[in-house]
Amino acid sequence: HKPNTPSFPTNSESRSLHSPLPPYCVAGLSPPRVTAFRRGLPAFRRRLPSQRRERMAAKSMDFAMGSHPLPSCFASKSSKVGAFTVRCSSVTHPTGGATIGERPWKVANTRLVLEDGSIWMAKSFGASGTQVGEVVFNTSLTGYQEILTDPSYAGQFVLMTNPHIGNTGVNFDDEESQQCFLAGLVIRSLSISTSNWRCTKPLGHYLAERNIMGIYDVDTRAITRRLRQDGSLIGVLSTEVTKTDEELLEMSRTWDIVGVDLISGVSCNAPYEWIDKTDSEWEFNCNRRGETFHVSMLILSLCLKTVIAYDFGIKHNILRRLASYGCKITVVPSKWPASETLKMKPDGVIFSNGPGDPSAVPYAVETVKEIIGKVPVFGICMGHQLLGQALGGKTFKMKFGHHGGNHPVRNLRSGRVEISAQNHNYAVDPATLPKGVEVTHVNLNDGSCAGLAFPQLKLMSLQYHPEASPGPHDSDPAFVEFVRMMAQEKQQA
Repeated sequence: HKPNTPSFPTNSESRSLHSPLPPYCVAGLSPPRVTAFRRGLPAFRRRLPSQRRERMAAKSMDFAMGSHPLPSCFASKSSKVGAFTVRCSSVTHPTGGATIGERPWKVANTRLVLEDGSIWMAKSFGASGTQVGEVVFNTSLTGYQEILTDPSYAGQFVLMTNPHIGNTGVNFDDEESQQCFLAGLVIRSLSISTSNWRCTKPLGHYLAERNIMGIYDVDTRAITRRLRQDGSLIGVLSTEVTKTDEELLEMSRTWDIVGVDLISGVSCNAPYEWIDKTDSEWEFNCNRRGETFHVSMLILSLCLKTVIAYDFGIKHNILRRLASYGCKITVVPSKWPASETLKMKPDGVIFSNGPGDPSAVPYAVETVKEIIGKVPVFGICMGHQLLGQALGGKTFKMKFGHHGGNHPVRNLRSGRVEISAQNHNYAVDPATLPKGVEVTHVNLNDGSCAGLAFPQLKLMSLQYHPEASPGPHDSDPAFVEFVRMMAQEKQQA
């Protein structure tokens, strides 16, 4: 007789969150019964008298409700069982790297309603309430805190395709901006504990403090397939039981992100000089390996470069990378006049990444037009799209965009393939660009334009993020190229 497949707990909480309690503990069995339990729970139950099965069921229910003491084998683990809550203590690092995880044994209490009419039941963490946004999926395996604090995600629900999120908690050094601008976070499985020597708090507490909604225990794979097939969809996330499905569906179908100026909500209010507050030991140029280090040190020895960075939603690591190559950076608001920038006589200007539709910010396009040709310019992500429009080209909304740290890009000048970090829903149409503009990089997944150059105007741009964070550092030499451009311009002046 072939033993039946063991029937371990199959509820969604246990399956997705990996219960810290062994199956025999959940079933109310004593440790000596483990072997029999593993050999097949259904067959084992059939061999028991009906009275024994009833006692086991009652004992299991009492245990789940907190009215039955834990077996003696767990006494040394300091586990405390309350009504629908299991608190598991873990070894605490001297620096506070490990924390106590609290498992909520709760039913689905949140709805994600998409504009196509689909309704996804989930469990909430972070803030409560109702929020509307555009649902996009991100394929990065790590770096969820950098993603949460990337201003480019303003107005969007970020769905992580990597199923397990939260195990390293959050910390100060990994933040890419001062706050979270995204609408919410959608994940498959939420880690019940955090363990990292830099961790300061769990992910759920971090989101709650910033009033950001999050959901877990939802089929992210099915939603991702739907987004790839139908394109990015508007969704509504709600924990409010008073709102009907019809009301939430109507909200998703009347809200739109196209044509909305999202940059004004993420840009700084006044100019400031960039000062890196993170530990310098994270500077990977200090390893003295490779061309990047030697070129940067050579440029640093020549002279200091002054750079004006337009904040359309700039990430901290862009500023860190520029500073590591000897740049003194002044960050200015998105609506800072071009005339004021030119009065400051910078060696170069950065047009940063940012959220939303580039066609919704004509003031930024006009600023770019006034600056290009006068000083070396480097556009990143949104800055790349604004440069494309300023040169006379057009941009278009992609089906589901590029979001993740594993996008292959070919450098058409060198033939080198780089794995890049990308985060954008719009792209430049190369067919609309005027003569003289060179397409320097192409995305190998869909052939879209990923980089531009116009040597006569001392201009270069990338559709993706050479600073990574999160993501690979394959494209970091782009910063070296920009610094070289500034150095050459200064020598010719």
